[in-house]
Amino acid sequence: MSSAQQMLFVKSTARRHRELAAGGTSDLFDLIPHGAADQIAAALAGLPEQRRREIGTNLTTWCKQRQNSTRWTPGAGAALAVAVVGCLPSAAQAATILARNTVNPDGERAAALVVRVADERGITWLGDLAHRLATKVTQQTWIERWRFIAALLHATGTTAPTHDRFVELWLNSVASPQRRRHAQPAPVEDRLRDDPFLATMLPRLFEVDGLGAPMMFDEVVTTWEERRRHPLPTALARLAADGIVDRSTLIDGALGRLLRGDRTAALRAFTTLLTELAPTTAEVAARATDYLRLLTDAPAPVATMAQKALRDLPAPDLDALLDTSRDVLTRPDKTLVRAQLTWLDRLARQHRDRTREIAEVIAIATEHPAAELRDRAHALTARHGLDATAAGPATARPRGDDLPPPAPPAPAPAPITDVDELAEETAALLGTQSQGAPLDRILDALVRLTATDGARVHAALAPVIARRHWSWGNEHRYDPLCLCEVVVDVLTTAAATDQQARRRSRWEALLAALRRTDRSTRAPELLATDPRVPPPHRLLRARLAEIGAHLNEPGHPGLLATPTHANGTLDPLALTERLAALGDRTPWHWDLTQALLRLPTDTDDAVAGKAAALGTPAGERLATWLRAGGLPQPLMRVTTLTRRPRKNGYDWEYDQLPPKRLTVELRPPDGHDDRYGLLTADPAPIGVEHSGWANLWPSILPGHRAVVAAYALPIVASAADMDQRDGATMLPLLAESTGPGGAALDLALAYGLGARHGADRIAALDALLALAAAGQLDATATGEHLGQLVAGHMVKLSRALEPLRDAALAGAPLTVWRLIAAALPAALTAPKPPRGLPDLLSLAAETATTTGARIEVPGLADVADRGGSGRLVTEARRLRHALQPGLIRHPA
Repeated sequence: MSSAQQMLFVKSTARRHRELAAGGTSDLFDLIPHGAADQIAAALAGLPEQRRREIGTNLTTWCKQRQNSTRWTPGAGAALAVAVVGCLPSAAQAATILARNTVNPDGERAAALVVRVADERGITWLGDLAHRLATKVTQQTWIERWRFIAALLHATGTTAPTHDRFVELWLNSVASPQRRRHAQPAPVEDRLRDDPFLATMLPRLFEVDGLGAPMMFDEVVTTWEERRRHPLPTALARLAADGIVDRSTLIDGALGRLLRGDRTAALRAFTTLLTELAPTTAEVAARATDYLRLLTDAPAPVATMAQKALRDLPAPDLDALLDTSRDVLTRPDKTLVRAQLTWLDRLARQHRDRTREIAEVIAIATEHPAAELRDRAHALTARHGLDATAAGPATARPRGDDLPPPAPPAPAPAPITDVDELAEETAALLGTQSQGAPLDRILDALVRLTATDGARVHAALAPVIARRHWSWGNEHRYDPLCLCEVVVDVLTTAAATDQQARRRSRWEALLAALRRTDRSTRAPELLATDPRVPPPHRLLRARLAEIGAHLNEPGHPGLLATPTHANGTLDPLALTERLAALGDRTPWHWDLTQALLRLPTDTDDAVAGKAAALGTPAGERLATWLRAGGLPQPLMRVTTLTRRPRKNGYDWEYDQLPPKRLTVELRPPDGHDDRYGLLTADPAPIGVEHSGWANLWPSILPGHRAVVAAYALPIVASAADMDQRDGATMLPLLAESTGPGGAALDLALAYGLGARHGADRIAALDALLALAAAGQLDATATGEHLGQLVAGHMVKLSRALEPLRDAALAGAPLTVWRLIAAALPAALTAPKPPRGLPDLLSLAAETATTTGARIEVPGLADVADRGGSGRLVTEARRLRHALQPGLIRHPA
């Protein structure tokens, strides 16, 4: 600051000091939004305590007026903190203002000013304030706010809290240190040596779930290319070597965390820490029980670490090791089992007096699912004098699938009949992040209860809507399917007591924009306001707008389209009864349309007669629909899409898009008037993906798997070729629906089996088993699509192996064998064999042997006849041997 600026600062501070002493506060409050913390601190210096408290009263009122409308910048947050500490009378009142997540003081700089103001004022409650703020940090707390709180705790000598979020933010501060101008942060090790919270936070690193993943941050040295990997575990090991932290605490903490388990990515930090610590054989021997438990139950990387540590012991407890090996040899992790077999072989040679006992344990692996491990186990048992074939169980008889019969469709939940229940269900819907939960039951209750008891509905829903989860706050424009805003608007219409005419007019305008009244050109009646929104979702939007326009109609009996079954199906007789209950009322257009689309296609003519006997246009429409068989099945054609051209300049998104994707085109049968555009669909461009709201589509068209699968295919495909999460969660819902699935469902299952995330692969597995149990799975078509996808490197085969093996173990070996047999020709003849092909051949040999089904596999002989002893050739020979006529019991 220049001398002139210093003089100006002194004069302005003196003027503000005189104004404050004289009773003015407006100038002080004007400084807060501008972040003038230094000027506020100077202006408050020397003020009497009574005057400070008067300013504090006005400051509290001033802040309340801005509570919901102001989000403070870091500078403004610092200025507010200085004013609060300089004027308010207690820690409780100060925390009321500063505990808001919208107030983010400027880290350590703000804390230094606050400490100076507190010292000048002579207050003793700053530590109490720091503790109150520390206990209220949340997931929304910014790191600079945490640094402000931490600096106050350190300056006042207050013990830091150890709740989960505070520990997470401490770890974030270690990973992302505050950068000084023109200076590189000190290395992690040096910062930890000086960290006042290290002793308090260290034990909690091993206790907070999920904390291992952020512990594996990298430390940038000069550029991102020059960075240190996992510096935190390395630094902790070095601090233990220097005696700054207790080595036993680190070893026991890491082992305890590994024993409790967590996500695999979150456990990596603790295996890395143990690797850096390199426990001695004495330390491992003292904890051998823990290591043996990890070897048995932990994920493969953790079990491998434990196995290596135990193998280095000079004299392990052989009895405990053999007990553990009995479980280890049944694990699916082939590398781990192979290493265990090698270890047991070595022990059998070292302990000649117990060779037979060890060989009997090795014999357990002769029943391992992996053929190469079975061969290895047979060879080792023979080496040590045990005939595993004679000791083992008799060969199982050939068998097909053994799946439980599918359960009938579950009935829909009972209708909501009470306003309090409606409020509870609405609170459950709006109280969590919007995920596309079913809406029909709540919407039906809204219509019925506002028609009979509108005042109570208004009173019950208003506070529920006000407390809704933040994700329901507005429409998410990045997601074309998002219904958050329109759903909340419908609920608000039901809860409002004023401006009903204006609200109804707005809904009617929206409704008119969604429907084409002139169909002379046979264009779809359902208009597209956004080309990214598929017709099933347009219908859902139209229904919501229609409900909003007609809410609060006295005496309305409820929605026609409310399902009678959990999968969205509507009983035709129930719909007939609902039309009869309407009497002379005209049904809402989109409500009746949705009701018709939910009817089963195989309906008794007697129901159509009852509908026609109603003598109303709606009854006649229902009868005509039932006699015509409802919506016909579409024509489908599989097509290949390529990604869009690269944009000029840097195009980050282009590199995230898959080069190509298989998808399905829909067209109506010849001569059919596709009134709602549901049967006409061109494939969505790659990159136009959707959210969980798409999970509502199966209940919109519960009898038309193929149509829903075609629209959902880009979402499911993105789970495999773009590594999106939750893309395949719709597949079990499709399995619960009815109607042919066709190429769209087969292709969706193939993509789902190759999804990136385990939850999506489990969803694909559940759908596959449900369809197979119902006799509605085309395993050959699904396999052909899977083979085409893996041969074209559109799906990673290694991901599909796990759900296929699980399906075989769950009772569907014949289905899995048919699927694999159809996938193998394309995979075997691919220019570059896909990764995981030997494992697929191994699974094929197992399922072919189990089922005794002979299926010709084109291209298998060519691979089996190649020279060498590589695993691909070995497994191809094994499958060919399994398919020899002498070993086959019955045809596929």
